[in-house]
Amino acid sequence: MNIPQSSYPRVVIIGGGFGGIALAKKLSKKEAQVVLLDKHNYHNFQPLLYQVSTGGLEPDSIAYPIRKVLQGYPNFYFRLAQVQEIKPTTKRIKTNIGEIFYDYLVVATGSETNFFGNKGIENKGMAMKTIPQSLNLRSLILENFEQALLTDDLHERDALMNFVIVGGGPTGVELAGALAEIKKGILPKDYPDLDTRRAQINLVQGSDRILPAMSEIASEKAEKFLEELGVYVWKNIRVTDYDGKRVTTNTKTIFEAETLVWAAGVKAVSLKGLDAGQFLCRGNRLKVNEFHQIVGLEDVFAIGDVAQMETDEFPHGHPMMAQPAIQQGRNLGDNLVRMIDGKPMRSFVYKDKGSMATVGRNKAVVDMPKFKFQGVFAWFVWMFVHLYFLIGFRNRVVVFINWVYNYVRFDREARLIIRPFKKQNRVERDTLMRD
Repeated sequence: MNIPQSSYPRVVIIGGGFGGIALAKKLSKKEAQVVLLDKHNYHNFQPLLYQVSTGGLEPDSIAYPIRKVLQGYPNFYFRLAQVQEIKPTTKRIKTNIGEIFYDYLVVATGSETNFFGNKGIENKGMAMKTIPQSLNLRSLILENFEQALLTDDLHERDALMNFVIVGGGPTGVELAGALAEIKKGILPKDYPDLDTRRAQINLVQGSDRILPAMSEIASEKAEKFLEELGVYVWKNIRVTDYDGKRVTTNTKTIFEAETLVWAAGVKAVSLKGLDAGQFLCRGNRLKVNEFHQIVGLEDVFAIGDVAQMETDEFPHGHPMMAQPAIQQGRNLGDNLVRMIDGKPMRSFVYKDKGSMATVGRNKAVVDMPKFKFQGVFAWFVWMFVHLYFLIGFRNRVVVFINWVYNYVRFDREARLIIRPFKKQNRVERDTLMRD
């Protein structure tokens, strides 16, 4: 990999997400050689992926080059690589561009969509965890409306304009709200010769309330906001299969829809060499102690979505969100310096700063440790927080201008079919991507 030899200990970080970037920044001016590996050369701000999918933002507004994030940091190296195997006994990492030795390894690979073994949904449904997936979803949505113009079959036309979003967490709620606003404010102008009033947005949740990780008042208010926007909220229903046109459930309820978005769960991205039973917990997460060390491995650490640190307050690990990853990255940075200096490490204590979700224009819910509020003020708080955590001044400015423009004009300029998308089995999609 052409990484120079150094007298400093080498810290290899796998993954340029929230946790990996926070850790790299913490080590930027310390006596350590930092090597960051990622299969993409950019950091992806996942909380705003749904706005890329619905034409509110272009992907370069929420992505930022990893090299630029850490530009000018001494002893920092980035390599565009796909990690293939971890070899803890020899302290080496095998990748598609060669092998690399580490003194300390940090796994921050994040999470991916969990289809829970349902091959029908995995093959025909849409995920929204990466920028390419979001662009695919945007193209599919727009192509379906173009196709709806061409068919005389009313049943087929309705299916092309119907959406089923599975999962009532923040991702599902925010996507449903965005689609409802498109139906209300944009589709009638873009497609005046199409009865877009017949389009349906269905949000399907397996439990008895949406946003189950938030307070009951937030769940109730979010559901009310969605219903005001015309979203059909289905609770206590599980989607069991999807063939590309027909969505079946564990009840008699059946949906005819050409678009199914799966937002019902995630699992940690596992790596060969760390996928044995003694390392893994539920959802492929890696067992770590209070110092972020993978149980049984003194020099290998894990942070973010991939790590499960069990505490009295969080018996199943910390939430798979940005804040825990950022805090863990910063704490591990301090601990690695202390470890290198021969000092005792400090246990990680998560400071819950709250959670939030936006439903649409002037509609959001915010749960903070001491305050809970909903509506217009919550919406402004949601915007401020997301702008603050975006990486890069340009990205903040571009996103802010887009939001102001969209708010004033009630429009979404980025509804472009940049690359046509055709639904295929996942095996076919993976083959095309490799080719």
